[in-house]
Amino acid sequence: MTMDNIFIDAKNACRSIATISDECRNSVIMDVADAVESNIGRLIDANQSDLSRMDKSSPLYDRLLLTEQRIISIARDMRSVSALPSPLGRILLDRTMPNGIRLRKKSVPYGVVGVIYEARPNVTIDVFTLCFKSGNVSLLKGGKDADDSNRMAVSIIRDTLIKDGICPDAVQLLPATHESSQQMLNAVGYVDLVIPRGSRRLIDFVRDNAKVPCIETGAGVVNTYFDKAGNIEIAKAVVFNAKTRRVSVCNALDCLIIHKDRLKDLPQLCAPLAEKSVELYADQQAYNALKDTYPLLSKATDDSFGTEFMDYKMAIRTVDSLEEAIAHIDKYGSGHSESIITDDLNAAETFQTAVDAACVYVNTPTSFTDGGQFGLGAEIGISTQKLGARGPMGLEELTTYKWLVNGYGQTRP
Repeated sequence: MTMDNIFIDAKNACRSIATISDECRNSVIMDVADAVESNIGRLIDANQSDLSRMDKSSPLYDRLLLTEQRIISIARDMRSVSALPSPLGRILLDRTMPNGIRLRKKSVPYGVVGVIYEARPNVTIDVFTLCFKSGNVSLLKGGKDADDSNRMAVSIIRDTLIKDGICPDAVQLLPATHESSQQMLNAVGYVDLVIPRGSRRLIDFVRDNAKVPCIETGAGVVNTYFDKAGNIEIAKAVVFNAKTRRVSVCNALDCLIIHKDRLKDLPQLCAPLAEKSVELYADQQAYNALKDTYPLLSKATDDSFGTEFMDYKMAIRTVDSLEEAIAHIDKYGSGHSESIITDDLNAAETFQTAVDAACVYVNTPTSFTDGGQFGLGAEIGISTQKLGARGPMGLEELTTYKWLVNGYGQTRP
């Protein structure tokens, strides 16, 4: 099948799924979740084929890995999405004008939503679920590293759609080639929206080459600031969780910013990180505070800040004030997720007001930047842009709206 035919089939599928009831959508999603769990063995076998081609030391290895527990979690997220209220058909505004014309603003699907992503096979199922629930067709373009896993997942989804009498072209997987990405980005009239998920390089490529509308999901260069009024026990828990929970995800901590008055607490704060063999790249003041106690310590370079490590690595920057911490984030952050640890309510409010990011935390790890954790069931990505969706993109962010205008013979003077 040619790429043009895939795009045509995807566009045609929009019409066929537009009339599906919310009850039917939910039932299909539940059936797919059951099928995913019934085919754990097949998914793991396909995933092992992908993993065999990847270096285990690569930061992407953990992103690519599917385990039985992760697959069960994916199915659980699908069921959570099915239980959420439908984002479709909501009347966002209802107004009757002085001339008697009634205006209504109604939520509707985008249509064909294209997603370009890398070594994240869970994205395949997450995107289908969110798109199908919100009435959209999902056009998927995964990376070659996860191609066997993605193809198995899409095969399971399409088989279930056919069994349930739903057009299987509601989900399509493009070839894992650079050329297919370019063709998707040029598919004006067929693709209504493109969302990239992955590295800065991928996101920049999509933004620079897309002729169709796109929503930019950002790479996560994430900072946490330990304020002079911060609680050390909270800091230890927050930093450890944000850095080590899953190092390969976009909400993982990359840089600890510490007030100079708290340098004496730095060895205690960082001690749990040594248990996970986290390498630290510290500026001179932080280096001096850690050199006698921390085993995996190097001096930071200019490149240490503003780097998304996706690994057991973290930078440390010392500042003289809250304002300097905010300035550091403004210079090196990516607008994804930032956190402050403080008992000073004024400092917390200033931080949340001044920091320009999609998600800004107080005394809580950035690992919570996640659609499931935000009660969205799942997410299609974390948007770092300001036009349209921002932060975790769930069902509502996958809808647009149209105006319904009802009159009875009125004409415009």
